[in-house]
Amino acid sequence: MTQGILQGLRIVEISAFVAAPLGAMTLAQMGADVVRIDPPTGGLDYRRWPVTDDGVSLFWAGLNKSKRSVAIDIATPQGRELAQALITAPGDDAGILLTNFPARGWLDHGALRARRGDLIQLTIQGDHLGGSAVDYTVNPRMGVPYLTGPPTHEGPVNHVLPAWDLITGQMAATGILAAERHRRRTGEGQHIKLALQDVALASLGHLGFIAEAQRGIERPRYGNDLFGAFGRDFVTRDGERIMVIGLTLKQWRSLCVATGMTEHVEQIGRQRGFDLDREGDRFRAREDIAAFVAAWAGARALAEIAAIFDSHAVCWSRYQSVKELVDSDAACSEANPMFRTVQQPGVGPVLSASVPLDFGTGRLPPEPAPRLGEHTAQVLSQALGMSEAEIEQLRSHGIIGA
Repeated sequence: MTQGILQGLRIVEISAFVAAPLGAMTLAQMGADVVRIDPPTGGLDYRRWPVTDDGVSLFWAGLNKSKRSVAIDIATPQGRELAQALITAPGDDAGILLTNFPARGWLDHGALRARRGDLIQLTIQGDHLGGSAVDYTVNPRMGVPYLTGPPTHEGPVNHVLPAWDLITGQMAATGILAAERHRRRTGEGQHIKLALQDVALASLGHLGFIAEAQRGIERPRYGNDLFGAFGRDFVTRDGERIMVIGLTLKQWRSLCVATGMTEHVEQIGRQRGFDLDREGDRFRAREDIAAFVAAWAGARALAEIAAIFDSHAVCWSRYQSVKELVDSDAACSEANPMFRTVQQPGVGPVLSASVPLDFGTGRLPPEPAPRLGEHTAQVLSQALGMSEAEIEQLRSHGIIGA
């Protein structure tokens, strides 16, 4: 049986919503023992939509796969003491905390480090000053909603994908692994702070948005056009919508041959003084190019276009709904080795993804998210050596979940 590449590493997670749970789940799906601590009634995201008809959160189930769940009433002094003990439990592969709760009070790094000097703590925060923020407030500040949507739209257009949360989650996993490597080499723990807003700012900088604005350029909306090259959506004769891309020179030439527009684009280049082998010039000539492709696609049904495009290795895709993706796309099925159907408690059979990383040693199959508090007794016994009687006493006093 495939063993996880991080087998033996134990991480305590105290978090909610996207970034921190995603980072911890990424580590869990690579074999780490991730122990998520929540109140006995569930954390802030325990009922987050989407939900089943019975109110079971598909969101929570999706972001907590392969973890162990411990239910502790951290509103009580005894509960906080118990959580601190789990965070700072002994062991070379333990003493790691991932959280997006403020590092103060019982989660203060100094207080935790007093219990374990080599503690690794990664705290996700809103901004670098420790302020509060979420993806849906960071994104407007970045200016992205004024770049999203049709060119004729006046106001901002938000998107549904929490991009900064997703990137932050992956960076959290990377930060934990880097700190753990540092600890193995030096014996030193550390407190890593990862600001959601900084992740967004860094991403904009990496992609040239900041440098462009520094040069006095206010980028306008371009709708579905691919900025800086050729790419746009088109409608087929049978009413399907497709996205066609000519980013690289190979993609561009494949598209020209497939649609028979090589001579036409050469003429555009001569008339306008453009070299359409250069992606920037393709962007400048996008309207002339798109007029040809629109007429070509509009005269053909999707099946014919698919056969032509695929035979010429054109970079393209058909627009489809999430329901269509799940119902009919083999990539989103068990034909893809990343997926397995698991029995999720309270939900039933769910197509579930493992970690996208395909290691040479194989990858662990996806495991369902636990029931809330499912592993409380098990973890307290294994990590802290507590007896059944001690655990039962905690349960009887409401310190841990039933």
